[in-house]
Amino acid sequence: MTTLSSASSSPVLAARPSRRLARRAGAVLGGLATIFAVTTAIDVALHLTGVFPPLGQEMSGGLFLLALGYRIACGVAGCYVAARLAPDRPVAHALALGGVGLAISTAGAVAMWDAGPHWYSLAVIAISLPCAWLGGALRERQR
Repeated sequence: MTTLSSASSSPVLAARPSRRLARRAGAVLGGLATIFAVTTAIDVALHLTGVFPPLGQEMSGGLFLLALGYRIACGVAGCYVAARLAPDRPVAHALALGGVGLAISTAGAVAMWDAGPHWYSLAVIAISLPCAWLGGALRERQR
């Protein structure tokens, strides 16, 4: 018969929670890396093709709307990746990434408040959690 104290000292049982925690964190970080990589690649491509003006020059409101549109798509996709990589509870992992996105977007808005239209900064904050929920829900629907 195994007692609680001997089970908690077992290296196999002690390793499982840390492995699961690493997989959870890895899922969120994988989704975050996806969002950063894809949005950065799109930004660079749009600058190089002349759709966006060269860095440092002012953009029109319509171009900010275009940027918001693909950031929504990238946010949903990245949160889907987090949900797909999650060991369990995919929507919770996607929403955790949404919380990270909310914090990063808020910090970005504060730091770059005068770099573009205020509505854009606020919209990027506002899309964080809805994109996360949608990405998680899309993954959940596949299960």
